[in-house]
Amino acid sequence: MLNCTTTTTPTSTLCGGKGVAQVKREEEEEAIVKEASRGGSSNNSNTTTSNRKRKAVVLTAPLKLEGEGGDEYRAPNILQRVLGLLKNVRPGTDLTRFQMPPIFNIPKTMLQVYGESVYCVGKDLLGQCANGRNPVDRFISVVAWNISTLRPLMFGVAPYNPILGETHHVSRGTLNVLCEQVSHHPPVSSVHATDDDNGIEMIWCHHIVPKFNGASVESVVNGQRELKLLNRGENYVVGTPNLLIRFLPMPGVYWSGNIRIHCQETGLEAELCFGGSSFLGRRANQRSVRGKIFMASSRKTIYEVNGHWDRAVTVKDVSNGKLTVIYDAPTVLSGLKTPILKDPEGLWPSESAVVWAEVSQNILSKCWEKAREAKTAVEERERDMLRERKAKGETWVPKHFTVSYSKEGGWTCLPNQRLVPPAPIVVPF
Repeated sequence: MLNCTTTTTPTSTLCGGKGVAQVKREEEEEAIVKEASRGGSSNNSNTTTSNRKRKAVVLTAPLKLEGEGGDEYRAPNILQRVLGLLKNVRPGTDLTRFQMPPIFNIPKTMLQVYGESVYCVGKDLLGQCANGRNPVDRFISVVAWNISTLRPLMFGVAPYNPILGETHHVSRGTLNVLCEQVSHHPPVSSVHATDDDNGIEMIWCHHIVPKFNGASVESVVNGQRELKLLNRGENYVVGTPNLLIRFLPMPGVYWSGNIRIHCQETGLEAELCFGGSSFLGRRANQRSVRGKIFMASSRKTIYEVNGHWDRAVTVKDVSNGKLTVIYDAPTVLSGLKTPILKDPEGLWPSESAVVWAEVSQNILSKCWEKAREAKTAVEERERDMLRERKAKGETWVPKHFTVSYSKEGGWTCLPNQRLVPPAPIVVPF
């Protein structure tokens, strides 16, 4: 049975009392939604109430560990289909602008995938980060939390590329999460999450560059994550491994590469190495994570990290050899609940679950031609608005973030508000 929620809600008015630039942006967002829902769908997204246009919302279950389902999104003979899709692509090609038919999509965007890694958890790892007894305990909790954000992806399918100005806004308890696509070419996504009750703030800025290497596609994740424990006065800068999609000899999706986690205030640092898979496909080497936690000033190791990000990860105290499990993927990632729409009137027209509703509904129904038509409509409308802005000499300005770029530092994003407001979409406990 397909696990999703389809809701039809009246469109709320967002333009009252706002500046011309913001009104224009929101008019463009409305236009995207109208284009996405053109032609009707089985979920009655074009019905009206009180003379206001209704919009469909499709919310799907979060990504799962292998063995928990999720194959309903995947078309048969997927390896042959993927190889056929890439047969004319040369090794070394940047796939950022590569157009992917809906048969290769899961019914959600990359913004939703980022958001899920923050708000869809079976254990309060962020609370452990904030409430740790001492700096070392808190640092170990940050390492565990960072590993928890690396979710298993399915081979042969990928999220939609978010359109410019698309947003995703979800709350889980007192944690409020807001994502925005602040650039389309190149694709740059921003995430801001706050939990005022627990003194937690996180800011992410990701710019992914996928490249085809013949037998694989490697997506380099540029940018960094910041996790702030405000009540402790601690700021953690966290790296992200690359995503490796391997076709041969054994198809699979892996996180790979080296990352660094650093807290300047405590002087603690971690270096982690994520392993993809061995040539022979040995399970012991698949999805491994190894590394160490040390004092940055002396480089003295205090803990060794070892395990697998889709199973369990332990730390060993080098002073006494004691092993402690810091992360157990089945506990954290099993039985995750699908977000639900709590406040229809508070829903923004730029919300991912609205913009892609018709595409997602048709993917879930395996109506591939209708999904293709709906996806094309969303993407074409975005191109039309780009041409209009160019003709008028206008530049897109993100609504929720201030964005900058430099050759040395890459893309950086700062939220425009200190706190993320409660969202109309919530994750049930």
